[in-house]
Amino acid sequence: MIRYLTAGESHGPALVGIVEGMPAGVPVTAADLDEHLSRRWLGFGRGGRAKIERDKVSVLSGLRFSHTMGSPIALHLANAAFEKDRAGWPEVMAAGGTGEGVDGITMPRPGHADLAGAQKYGFDRAPHGPDVRPVIDRSSARETAMRVACCSVARQMLRALGIEVGSHVLRIGEVGMDDPGLWREGRDALLASGGARALYEAADASETRMLDADLTERTIAHIKEAKAAGDTLGGVYEVIVTGVPPGLGSYVHWDRRLDGRLAQAILSIQAQKAAEVGDGWAAGRTPGSEVHDPISRDARGAYRRESNHAGGVEGGVSNGMPIVVRGAMKPIPTLIRPLASVDLETGEAQPTRYERSDVTSVPAASTVAEATVAWTIAEALVERYGGDTFEDLRQRLDADRERFGMERA
Repeated sequence: MIRYLTAGESHGPALVGIVEGMPAGVPVTAADLDEHLSRRWLGFGRGGRAKIERDKVSVLSGLRFSHTMGSPIALHLANAAFEKDRAGWPEVMAAGGTGEGVDGITMPRPGHADLAGAQKYGFDRAPHGPDVRPVIDRSSARETAMRVACCSVARQMLRALGIEVGSHVLRIGEVGMDDPGLWREGRDALLASGGARALYEAADASETRMLDADLTERTIAHIKEAKAAGDTLGGVYEVIVTGVPPGLGSYVHWDRRLDGRLAQAILSIQAQKAAEVGDGWAAGRTPGSEVHDPISRDARGAYRRESNHAGGVEGGVSNGMPIVVRGAMKPIPTLIRPLASVDLETGEAQPTRYERSDVTSVPAASTVAEATVAWTIAEALVERYGGDTFEDLRQRLDADRERFGMERA
């Protein structure tokens, strides 16, 4: 079993993470993790913090000579805003002291975890009065920086096994790829040329991570309009995994179904409100003759699907086709134009305060989703093939690939 844990606050000194259970011998360097941390800042419409942070992870344990040792991997990621933002964060987020003299935030923001989190942990009645700052700082999407770092360790294991993860954005606000046939054609051409890695590299070349240049221009204009109106935008993205063998997940137990775990991976990310695998919602309005993927055999006797409406998962189990999962992100709830709220200290209705935020971060969310999906696939892979060493796992996977008529990594 592999697992990871993150800790830290958005404006604390650092984020930290521990990755446990990685087989020994997986090739990993800090630069591998930094690659995906830098991609997390991609996208037109990002806010001021993108100009402050320059995420570089430090590996404190678990690696020796650029390979995992089988022991826990400890990661450290400094928050540049803690020292550089000139907003008094060392005092506001001090680990010691009493907090006296620090102004509390008493206006919960609609759409955030502020009020529900304060009610859960008692910050609506803290010793020195209500203060939702502890909720704001831990529930912030800044946490996803360490999540990307942790999941990228697993992603390096997948890459060494010939499994790649990529994504692209389908929609931001009202502008999107409405005709599935059009965007699938371009997507499938990239997948055929270089797998999911070719997909994400092509998407990264766009300011919106969309695969269509005209759509990118229209989307940028839409984001500018939303910013001028003091509003924010959500959107939809797609994550694809190539090179996955049949047999990951299980139809036997509800909590091991791969599609359920993929949906959870998406919805575990801040501000994500929906997830679908394969045709997803569209399957609910399409005849069965157009939904299910016919099975055939090739010249070598290997089984193949003629299409991939299932998104690579049937009965909770991977079937050897690319894994396809989409996520929908709500608009960021921190708006320049304030929303109505209630002061926790006075009980009076007041507009919310504005904190630095993005107009949209759908492109960034798509890269975070790559990370969480990569972890889910790696977790299922280790469950199926086991092994204390990477070489043990690789040999067992290669044996299955030969049995299924797939290419070895």
